[in-house]
Amino acid sequence: MQPEQMRVLLEAVARGECGVEEALGRLKNWPVENLGFAQVDHHRHLRRGFPEIVFAGGKDPAETEAIAVSLVAQGARLLVTRADESTLARLRARFPEGRANARARTFALCPEEEGEGDVIVLSAGTSDIPVGEEAAETARAMGARVTTLYDVGVAGLNRLVPHLERLQKARVVIAVAGMEGALPSVIGSLVSALVIAVPTSVGYGTSLGGFTALLGMLNSCASGVVVVNIDNGFGAGFAAGLVNRAIVQAASAGVAQSGRSGA
Repeated sequence: MQPEQMRVLLEAVARGECGVEEALGRLKNWPVENLGFAQVDHHRHLRRGFPEIVFAGGKDPAETEAIAVSLVAQGARLLVTRADESTLARLRARFPEGRANARARTFALCPEEEGEGDVIVLSAGTSDIPVGEEAAETARAMGARVTTLYDVGVAGLNRLVPHLERLQKARVVIAVAGMEGALPSVIGSLVSALVIAVPTSVGYGTSLGGFTALLGMLNSCASGVVVVNIDNGFGAGFAAGLVNRAIVQAASAGVAQSGRSGA
């Protein structure tokens, strides 16, 4: 049950339109629902501003589906990450209106709405795209407007130059790179927005499964660059979504305050 649904229910009880026992029945699986193998947190939206995310890795497809059904039944947005093909197939069948992204290994069921703000996801190479797509899908699920620019790494910076004006207007930039992980430092020197660096496990032997890119990003000489874990597109997308939402809310509050001052 989402905050607005809770408000409607409490107001109905206050008006005498809904009895206490009926309200208790509707709240019996809130805030935590025990599925036997999982404790589904229906309270997270109130604490964090976004419902529980379902990490499908290591779960049986039927378990992931059951958790998804539980969340959707309470009116929550749904985002499933690290879903394999069999899991995606089950979710498509259960929620045909949802959006499956096989490359990102994500499934989302969110209201159809135009995103707000401007989050840009870059990938250094095409091999980094799956991690970039996971970041993009996560930020979109959180209500951000997302643009993706792929294969614009330091091996050919001329590919990045045509997009500089757009990058300099972004509210958050996610830079995804493997190998030596240089792209975030370049972007950090060109934009005023927060840059979220995502090292990937793409690369040859001494890339050490992304560890070289991770250390390079952590040692970036550009200011305003923060780093998430190797291949953690979800973490980058979620952080970008939080920052973008805070900026959107602050802008809306400023407009509202300006309107009241001028009244």
